[in-house]
Amino acid sequence: MQDKENHRDFISRAGTTMTVVAWILFMFILVGGFDYLITKRNNPNQNIVTNEYYLANGLQKEIVLQRNSYGHYVTSGTINDYEVVFLLDTGATEIAVPESLANDIGLNKNQRIVVKTANGNASAYRTRIASVGIGDIKLYDLNATILTNMPGKEILLGMNFLKHLEITQKGKTLTIKQ
Repeated sequence: MQDKENHRDFISRAGTTMTVVAWILFMFILVGGFDYLITKRNNPNQNIVTNEYYLANGLQKEIVLQRNSYGHYVTSGTINDYEVVFLLDTGATEIAVPESLANDIGLNKNQRIVVKTANGNASAYRTRIASVGIGDIKLYDLNATILTNMPGKEILLGMNFLKHLEITQKGKTLTIKQ
């Protein structure tokens, strides 16, 4: 009789344990799924595919970006082979990097300057970036500005990068050719 009660207690504890484990696993999957959806909503261009075409004047590279749910073009890319997230900004003269991210990348802070931003005047530093890339489209030796008051981890990809490329916007897509 004692063995049957011990066996029932064991089965009851095992069932309770399995139920708790199943709920914890379900919650991890749910949180992971929502995190993925939110990230995809903000940056639908995380895995850039570069199309290459041979034209009479040489090789042409092309990428197509999708607009995010806020109407912006956000994409994954690289600065000096360090993975970053860019917000394409035709209103920015130069590439603008938040100071905390510039420190992570290892960018040198050169001349201290004051710049005019959408939020007013801000303290900043001049710097040079060895390479900037989106997919297989890369440009080299570009000026950039390190902004001391810029929050977040998104880099504003300004006109000193974009002016070297052919850009066409149609509907919710932006095609960039080099």
